[in-house]
Amino acid sequence: MTRTERCKFLPTCRADMHARGWDELDVLFVSGDACIDHPAFGTPLLARLLESKGYRVGILAQPDWKNQQAFRIMGRPRLFAAISAGAMDSMVNHYTAAKKIRRDDAYTPGGKAGKRPNRAVIAYTAAIKGAFKGLPTVIGGIEASLRRLAHYDYWDDKVRRSILVDSKADLLLYGMAENALLELTARMSDGEELRAIRDLRGTAIITPEEPRDAVRLPSFEETLGDCSAYNRAFKLATEQQNPLSANPLIQAHGQRLVQINPPALPLTENQLDHLYALPFTRLPHPDYAEKIPAYEQIKFSITSHRGCFGGCAFCAITHHQGKTIQSRSEDSILAEIDRLTEHQDFRGTISDIGGPTANMYGLCCGNPNAEKVCRRPSCLHPEPCKNLQTNDRRAVRMLTGIRRHQKVKHVFVASGIRYDLLPFQPDYFDALLQHHVGGLLKVAPESTVDRVTRVMRKPGAAIFTAFLDKFRRSSRQLGLRQSIVPYLISGHPGCRLEDMVEVALYLKKHRLKVEQVQGFTPTPGSLATCIYHTGSDPFSGEPVHVPRSVKEQRLQKALLLYHRPELKKDLLEALRTCNREEAAKELLNLPQTKKKTGSAPQNATSSPPKPHR
Repeated sequence: MTRTERCKFLPTCRADMHARGWDELDVLFVSGDACIDHPAFGTPLLARLLESKGYRVGILAQPDWKNQQAFRIMGRPRLFAAISAGAMDSMVNHYTAAKKIRRDDAYTPGGKAGKRPNRAVIAYTAAIKGAFKGLPTVIGGIEASLRRLAHYDYWDDKVRRSILVDSKADLLLYGMAENALLELTARMSDGEELRAIRDLRGTAIITPEEPRDAVRLPSFEETLGDCSAYNRAFKLATEQQNPLSANPLIQAHGQRLVQINPPALPLTENQLDHLYALPFTRLPHPDYAEKIPAYEQIKFSITSHRGCFGGCAFCAITHHQGKTIQSRSEDSILAEIDRLTEHQDFRGTISDIGGPTANMYGLCCGNPNAEKVCRRPSCLHPEPCKNLQTNDRRAVRMLTGIRRHQKVKHVFVASGIRYDLLPFQPDYFDALLQHHVGGLLKVAPESTVDRVTRVMRKPGAAIFTAFLDKFRRSSRQLGLRQSIVPYLISGHPGCRLEDMVEVALYLKKHRLKVEQVQGFTPTPGSLATCIYHTGSDPFSGEPVHVPRSVKEQRLQKALLLYHRPELKKDLLEALRTCNREEAAKELLNLPQTKKKTGSAPQNATSSPPKPHR
């Protein structure tokens, strides 16, 4: 690759800086992911944004955290270092739900594991502080964002302090940090010291005094030993997530006060369009010789919007991206497709168009006054909000425009959809079935037992069944061979073994099979993790069953995979444990035993069968 072509990428070494005529950076980005110049990845998105405002930025991707010299290769930045673990929490990236070490990392060339440390934000911050004494450090990304308060950590099995305290960073940016980062960089560039910047939305700081309007949470020390205090802290923090009306939060950690300023305001359509018009190459850095699995999956995908108002208990998207749907204009999306079609490997197929939930594109609250004071964590649970605008006209128009693009042959919707929204979106549903399902449509009922889905904050079985029936009926009418791939979670709080028997029977009855099961992982920041830790719902106070034992988790998983012969032993054990042995006949297609007449049972001394639950 020529120097001119290499200069299309952001600098990653001194030679790149010198090629641009730079002798120092303004901001050094440090990331646990490989360097992929694509808008789907947070670090290059933010770096490109600062570049567009005239700042000199470089990216240090997956540096050796044990070697301080690795952090000095581009020198000391003028303003600060911006540090992220990458697109995933590093502990989720490294360990399975069973706490076994993963053998791969999708965000690393060749999918190789071990290129980032455990608790990467803490490790990288320590390395930067060692390499550049006194340099201001700013942490962000999913790991920092969801660990901004005292939080239960599944891998330590205890409550940990705010990552701001543990990392000793100077400032934490949480959520989608574009505006906060721009303002921070501008103010520091104008000479303002970082420790004096205390009023910035979307940030967390260590403060010497409590703001007057702050909501005080139970302290770290209180949450450490008291589950009710932990629940109270979670509830209070959740109630202050509306950026239009939120107050600052204060949580004491010993003598230090962690202050969480109100969330950043959602981006406007113009701001979002500007982000995706930045000059991304949409390629991994040329230094990499091996393919990067995460890039291969998304390189021909388009992000149409951000945010999610679903409020699922196990998901932390709302805590990070916010509940407000921020949609790009159709012109912006089509302009990105124009650029995408010039990619050297593009063959006419867009692998996905969507966001956290594809069919939320263009949706919003229809009552601005109610929106300003709303504290609902979900616009869909326990029932759709009366103020929610569900009109699908804009989404249908967007998909139609993409299909008409001369260089696009196929465009699929591979990101998740909310099937409980589809009854309000008949035209979107029709377009989805006719044009945008690549044979398999992925949906996530997560469970089919209503008492479990209530804990999950998901729709119940009746809504999923109605969706499934309509999908199959409509596909047949269209003459299309299309199937549903259901995603289900095993071991989720609220799910008992007998509930999973009912899920298995539901799958069997409706001719559904799952090949992979997601074991519940208590990731930082989610409601389900709070329930996992405390054993009760922080909003209602009701106790919730938590499947903690390895055995119960194994048996729940076996029930979901009832069709696999190698799991037959576990399946039968699960059924015996629940006194549901009779279900084996249906799940395993066993022949019915004919009853003998006119003779006594052969084993008259055996115990009678146990009653069904």
